[in-house]
Amino acid sequence: MAETREDRKRAMRSRDALDELVYRSNLLGADRSVANWGGGNTSVKTVATDFRGHLTDVMWVKGSGSDLATMGASQFTGLRLDDIQPLIERAEMPDDEMVAWLDHCLIDRNRPRPSIETLLHAFLPFPHIDHTHPDAIIALCCADNGRSLARELFGDRCVWVPYVRPGFTLAKLIATGVRDNPGAELVLMEKHGLVTWGATSEECYANTLAIINEAETFIAARIVPEAVFGGPRYAALPADERHEILVRILPVIRGAVSAEQRQLLAWDDAEDVLRFVGSHDASRLSQVGAACPDHLVHTKRTPLFVDWDPDRRDVATLIDALRTGITRFKDDYVDYFARNQRPGDEVADAAPRVILIPGVGMVSTGRSLALAQVSGALYHRAIAVMRGATALGRFTSLDETESYAVEYWPLELYKLSLLPAEAEFSRQVGFVTGGAGGIGSAICRQFAAEGMHVVVADINDEGARRVAEEINEQYGAERATAASLDVTDEAAVAAAVRAAILAYGGVDVVVNNAGLASASAVEETTLAEWQRNLDVLATGYFLVAREAFRLLKEQGLGGNLVFVASKNAIYAGKNAAAYSAA
Repeated sequence: MAETREDRKRAMRSRDALDELVYRSNLLGADRSVANWGGGNTSVKTVATDFRGHLTDVMWVKGSGSDLATMGASQFTGLRLDDIQPLIERAEMPDDEMVAWLDHCLIDRNRPRPSIETLLHAFLPFPHIDHTHPDAIIALCCADNGRSLARELFGDRCVWVPYVRPGFTLAKLIATGVRDNPGAELVLMEKHGLVTWGATSEECYANTLAIINEAETFIAARIVPEAVFGGPRYAALPADERHEILVRILPVIRGAVSAEQRQLLAWDDAEDVLRFVGSHDASRLSQVGAACPDHLVHTKRTPLFVDWDPDRRDVATLIDALRTGITRFKDDYVDYFARNQRPGDEVADAAPRVILIPGVGMVSTGRSLALAQVSGALYHRAIAVMRGATALGRFTSLDETESYAVEYWPLELYKLSLLPAEAEFSRQVGFVTGGAGGIGSAICRQFAAEGMHVVVADINDEGARRVAEEINEQYGAERATAASLDVTDEAAVAAAVRAAILAYGGVDVVVNNAGLASASAVEETTLAEWQRNLDVLATGYFLVAREAFRLLKEQGLGGNLVFVASKNAIYAGKNAAAYSAA
């Protein structure tokens, strides 16, 4: 249930218009059941001083590609309302013309491009407006009987707008609907989302949450827990079994989805995911379509659902099903593109973004771990939407043509262009032994600087964690992870590689760097010192290399093994017999 608190209300009243908007947006974005990652938009209408020193009516609106949860004031864009509002008198306005027009309305050209849905905010007369994608609202809007249920729930307070892709036409439909219904308190956009408003930022936020809570209560009263998604078909496997299966299948998946471009993998076995993938209706519901247009560029229209019986525990069959399923998915995606392609369109990577496995959970893919996690997070929202929609009626989605029109819409693709540019080692994973030491930590940092995700493996657990934390602070969350590793311990080597697989889906570059230093004359070298050098510098390198070969062969993507050696390997040094021999 969406909640508001008195301290939040007080905070909203103590800020200027733009600060209030930032604060409200962050609150909305903090609850992903209200605002998807990167989705939704908010605005405030106020007065500002223009470059001439004149007061002018201005609307601040979310900048394109920003995320409500984390955005600051610099990611909002101010536009002159006097230049925008007369556009409502037009009969139509193509997207490219709209974008060009809005570019002339900016009060500060150093701000980001305004939201795709800027006109929606500008055409409505309210000072504060929220457009969000709450699970409960989208469930209602994606139910086949959603319009009649909306009338039952909200009565004349609601304006229902049939599905239209965002832009001028949708903005005008919404504005006209609200104008013709003076008592309206909200707009429901079919298969899309919610629009709410208020006289103050505090009132707008409260109205948004109140409407969502009404929908949540309405749906909750209609859910029969044992019948959700048609009831259970398969029970989830125990956690340790799920994780062992993931260790075996993630490299296979990574190899299969990375044929054109390498991908990183995230996985999720949360309760809602396991309940969905193990249900009777999951295989059918998952193929209906995206739960929200905003999901499409991150999840594609549908996930890959793997028809596998977890009760048999036959992992070989699962691996075959994954390879076959991913190949078929890519072929189908290329056909989907060909059927809908317009001049100038270029096909995106055809591999699935989300893979659903009964008994095991969900695997998501992306060019980075962060984007793989975004795909997975959005599918959590899709599961929640399907749960609500099927409690109300039948879950519906955009058809193929509508989906393609959003997925390959230049204004939607523009958001992806705002992502950080890829570097030389982006999409790759490095595994560095001795990663907490001087040479090892320098290698890890350089890898991260060049775009790589890094496993910092070292017998010094605290040191490895410290290096990983410093990399993450500099380059972003989860760009590095620490793994405990004694290279002389066969089981520890296997466990560290296992940790790398579970962290990123696989490995591309393995640097055998763990070492030690010892010095003594040959006649004073003990057997223990001799053996310790051989264990670390010879056997350790072998054990790591052997485990790496196994993983790289399973992925089928090639890779690199780097062996760090001393000059003593060629020219032995004085008092270093054991070290030089090893």
